[in-house]
Amino acid sequence: MSDWPNGWNDDRGDRHGRGSGSPQPEGARVMRHVQRGQVPQPAAPPRGPVPPQQAQGYDDYAYGQGGGGYNTGQVYGGGGPTPPGGRPPRTGPAPDWRRRIKVGSLTLVVVLLAVSIGTYFWADSKLKREVDLAKVIERPGEGDGTNYLIVGSDSREGMTADDKKKLHTGSAEGKRTDSMMILHDGSNGPTLISLPRDSDVEIPSFKGSESGKLFPAQGRRVKLNAAYAEDGPELLVRTVEHNTNLRIDHYVEIGFAGFANIVDAIGGVEIDIPKAFKDKKSGADFQAGKQTLDGEQSLAFVRTRYAFANSDLDRTKNQQKFLAALASQTATPGTILNPFKLYPTMGAGLDTLIVDKDMSLWDLGQMFFAMKGVTGGEGTSMNIPISGSSGGNLVWDKAKVAQLVKQLKNDEKVTVSGD
Repeated sequence: MSDWPNGWNDDRGDRHGRGSGSPQPEGARVMRHVQRGQVPQPAAPPRGPVPPQQAQGYDDYAYGQGGGGYNTGQVYGGGGPTPPGGRPPRTGPAPDWRRRIKVGSLTLVVVLLAVSIGTYFWADSKLKREVDLAKVIERPGEGDGTNYLIVGSDSREGMTADDKKKLHTGSAEGKRTDSMMILHDGSNGPTLISLPRDSDVEIPSFKGSESGKLFPAQGRRVKLNAAYAEDGPELLVRTVEHNTNLRIDHYVEIGFAGFANIVDAIGGVEIDIPKAFKDKKSGADFQAGKQTLDGEQSLAFVRTRYAFANSDLDRTKNQQKFLAALASQTATPGTILNPFKLYPTMGAGLDTLIVDKDMSLWDLGQMFFAMKGVTGGEGTSMNIPISGSSGGNLVWDKAKVAQLVKQLKNDEKVTVSGD
């Protein structure tokens, strides 16, 4: 019995297209003649067991339902018929959206982390760590909380002649302290204490910041800003610590140009001025009411002293008010989360910022947010208590200052008030 289907034979010698030893070229495969109009009949499938998938292809799809039609276009083992004019049904697995979301979220976190770390090291590298508090001798004991000495200097470094004229800074050589404040950051909220530059203080013994030479105390009483003029930040810290008995943990100084640039970088600072005033020397000319000050106006506002009756004390109040407003309006999502504002603001401040050698960018951030807390109702701002004046110098109230320092050292709620 032959194993081939009906109509098939195993006459391999006469088959064409299989290659043969005959010298005659192989012709086209001989196919059964089909006359026009006739429907070809399907060949019988091979004998023997047929895989189910293939059987389904022969019976239902390859030649149409019923076995009498042409192929309907379906692939062996396929699903139902293709919708008219549509795409064939998806045969692969459905997309795993949960996995895609996880991968996308992880990628976003990695990118944000990389940007944050890069920003941190970029900003940290711009800090000018030029003040060495290790040179300060005979220091008071440490207390609770952190104390920052914040100094605004009249440094004109990097300013052109046009800048000096525009900002009314003059052209004096060197630099002096234009404002000084102690910011205490503790568990009872921040406390900002202004130290008038005309404060009457004693210059103690000190070690020269450059020479390293020890200078003994001579009982000299001078204005507080004279300490900075005599031997820079280290002597200023030594003098503040000696006259207050409060240890200074960190030192921060910013010059005229940096201050004005920060204000311009954030688009100005809104402030409420209760009473109109003018001052030719600082360039101030303000009307009463709420207004947004640019860098030039802001510098004039914090430097004005001759327009007030109590020149130095009133100026320190304006300085406190403005710096707190600056911190409050800078530490907002609109600035921190906006790189087009954040980087210019940080760059403007860090370019002229001078800090102590042990201060990190994290410490600076802590100081900044503590400053913001002063206006957020979490803290207190005040002038150091004054009892009178002597020869044009403002004399501190020793009893109140001692009580204030005790409260700060113990990180207690401040109950002492200043003018």
